[in-house]
Amino acid sequence: MLQVCRRHSKLWLALSLSPISQFSSLDQTRKPEPIRLTITKQAFTAQLQSCSSHPNQLKQIHALILTTGISIKNSLLTHLITTFIILGDVSYARKVFDEMHKPRVFLWNTIIKAYVKYQDFMEAAAVYRRMKRLGVRPDDFTYTFVVKACAQLPWAGWAVAAHAVKYGLEFVVEVRTELVIMCVKYGELGLADFLFGTMVERDLVAWNAFVAACVQSGHAAKALHLFRRMRVAGVEPDAVTVVSAFSACGQLGCLETGEEVDGVMRQCGIVCNVIVDNARLDMYVKCGSVDMAEALFEDMHQRNVISWSTMVLGYAINGESRKALDMFSRMQKRGVAPNHVTYLGVLSACSHAGLVNEGKSHFRRMVQAGDKNIQPKIEHYACMVDLLGRSGHLEEAYNFIRSMPIELDTGVWGALLGACAIHQNVELGQHVADLLFELAPANGSYHVLMSNMYAAAGRWDCVDKVRLKMRKGGVKKVAAYSSVEFNGKIHIFYGGNRLHPESSEIYEKLEDLLRQVKNIGYTPNITSVFHDVGTEEKEATLSHHSEKLAIAFSLLNLQPECPIRVVKNLRICDDCHSFCKFVSEATKRVIIMRDKIRFHHFRNGECSCNNFW
Repeated sequence: MLQVCRRHSKLWLALSLSPISQFSSLDQTRKPEPIRLTITKQAFTAQLQSCSSHPNQLKQIHALILTTGISIKNSLLTHLITTFIILGDVSYARKVFDEMHKPRVFLWNTIIKAYVKYQDFMEAAAVYRRMKRLGVRPDDFTYTFVVKACAQLPWAGWAVAAHAVKYGLEFVVEVRTELVIMCVKYGELGLADFLFGTMVERDLVAWNAFVAACVQSGHAAKALHLFRRMRVAGVEPDAVTVVSAFSACGQLGCLETGEEVDGVMRQCGIVCNVIVDNARLDMYVKCGSVDMAEALFEDMHQRNVISWSTMVLGYAINGESRKALDMFSRMQKRGVAPNHVTYLGVLSACSHAGLVNEGKSHFRRMVQAGDKNIQPKIEHYACMVDLLGRSGHLEEAYNFIRSMPIELDTGVWGALLGACAIHQNVELGQHVADLLFELAPANGSYHVLMSNMYAAAGRWDCVDKVRLKMRKGGVKKVAAYSSVEFNGKIHIFYGGNRLHPESSEIYEKLEDLLRQVKNIGYTPNITSVFHDVGTEEKEATLSHHSEKLAIAFSLLNLQPECPIRVVKNLRICDDCHSFCKFVSEATKRVIIMRDKIRFHHFRNGECSCNNFW
């Protein structure tokens, strides 16, 4: 232990300003009576600053303080804690914090904020509970951070909200903003609206937080509604606002509204940067407007890996597999290092084009690279299963799954079940379905897929068993719907539904359309429709699928030169796929269909997927 004499106090202060390595030269042969010294804030701060980017040296300073028994003020320990947090070592900062005597609320907030920053929400909540247990009164900053953490922990969120009300802090703008975000994440949009509407100050930061929370929580339509509301309220958007709005348009496939957001951006003089351009790029590819995405990409003054990856994945999901792979090669030639999203696009491109050997080669490159940024994740494994399965290599796909070094999820087995349905391998499909029924018993889509597989094979007794199992287990089939954007509004259609104001005209148009396409060769595919009804009833069921209604509505309302853009929440069925090809031929219209898996671009009786989907 280093010990210091009274007469050496000035020497100690001088040494404390020296580099840490010089402490080892102090003569330790003499053992005078130890004393406690109070180090000055200036001396300690100077030493900290000299080592501020070297965590090991900071730990040595801390160890020296502990072993010498030097008395140090909380303010200096606060400096040490904040420095470790900046360096990303929250664990050590917490150890220093735990040694402090009665730390101020500011420091409690600092620790909670650090855990939130590094997404350790459980520990943030634990620190808050300890704070309450010790009788430390939280302030408005505490709840700003704690509510943000507890938005990720549904079991804790409402209790924290009640605490904020108890202390009268719910009207603090920052706290109420976080409460609004929490309500959105919990799906309580009505309560979020109420809290937001009663805020004393409705500034741009609060609006942006509300819009972004809706986008991130899957409430894209609400986000666009808020975007328009804020303009009516006289709040001018900024770059953060339009990035969220573009993302919402991409989620919904709303190109018309995306162009509206683009116009607002220019009107407000918002300067484009790479983040804004990437959001626009993502919006275009998710709306199936590949040409506009290409033009924007080539015109961008600055690109990053997100820009390149967006184009690779965008080409892939829009059926332009060769362009996706060419873009990947171009990216590599430019020296842009790919990330896991880039490779997801590459593997998707190979999957949608049936390029098995090329897909295997790219996957091997990922595995062998040893780069943490591109190590295969569960999505990449699912892509490989999809690639092998779609191409008919079902046994290889099954063996690939069994050899996977990471924990399996339903997405991987679901990809194989989908491939079994494509190739009508009922035996393997039944085995995979049994696994999925155990992993996700409440997921109706797997039951429906297996039921359709049995129906296509004519095994109606098995169809009945699956449906009986669904009824007994309370498993609900996901309702299929399709949406179309027209005049800034999203029109949603469900199969056989007549609630739309134009239903009479839509059904009349659809009947006329069915007559047209039947005259040029369309025949309804009734193989998977209920076996206990007649042929006419089966055809009637198929003819009123949601995407057919959406197409009829679009033909009634869109100008002849406008492509028909339909977004479906589930995978397009075989019959509707065939129907769309015939409609594109009969009407000379381009139909762009985005389903759960990918885009289908129908032109002149052909589809961009080449019937490989």
